Amino acid sequence: MGGGLHSWDTGPEPSPVEVPPRRVVSLAPQLTATLLDLDLGDRLIGVTDACAAPAMGVQSWTRIGGGQQPAIDSIVALAPDLVLLDADDNRPQDADALRAAGLPVWILGPRTVFDAVNLLWDIMHVFDHAVMVPRVREIERAAEYTQAAATGTAPVRVFAPLAGGEWTTFNRETYAHDVLRVCGGRNVFGGHAARFPTVTPGEVERAQPDVVLLPDESALFSDADIATIRALEIPAAAHDRFYRLDRTLLTWYGTRLAYALRDLPPLLAGDGE
Repeated sequence: MGGGLHSWDTGPEPSPVEVPPRRVVSLAPQLTATLLDLDLGDRLIGVTDACAAPAMGVQSWTRIGGGQQPAIDSIVALAPDLVLLDADDNRPQDADALRAAGLPVWILGPRTVFDAVNLLWDIMHVFDHAVMVPRVREIERAAEYTQAAATGTAPVRVFAPLAGGEWTTFNRETYAHDVLRVCGGRNVFGGHAARFPTVTPGEVERAQPDVVLLPDESALFSDADIATIRALEIPAAAHDRFYRLDRTLLTWYGTRLAYALRDLPPLLAGDGE
């Protein structure tokens, strides 16, 4: 999840291509990172301004603007075999415009950890690239092990704001919610009606979280936000269980899941300091 918080009328779709794509445009940083991690970086020809460049490897990417306002004409001019979009970060109207131009569009956005694992297998199949199968199998086993370990313990109540100011978080219909569940946490705003609600300090206080996971970017969660939340009468404050972490551990599916499965359970268990 980036800054879009869009809601699509339909869920993620199956791949629209039958031939393994060789020229791919990615409109989401998590999808770019996943292709790089799965040894598919040489298929990328265009990425957004927010996509990190690899330390080594492809040097000929075309930057096609932001995920919210991509340069449609530039993407069409690249003549990609496939364009990857995220169901939350990218806009439906951009997907429509790309399809109208005759480009194959694959909208991705798993809502659970095991949907995310299945997506990795789908990518291996669609790209016909078996080299990284052991990597995907390792992630799948880690997810199974982590969920089994969490099942044997009481879940820890967690508040995980994605941004400060108005304190945006997420409900049970999101991938981030399921990451917390698999890692041993219970999202205190899982039952909220909105997928990405804004909540008040009073609502957080009533939710009584045992742990608060804060974005590690000061631009997203300021010192003023931290001071406010530390002053709340919640178990997390009483036991000083506030942790700053890269929010992509919660919001990026794909191969980023491996790092979430490694880093989140110790924090929730109280032995990750």
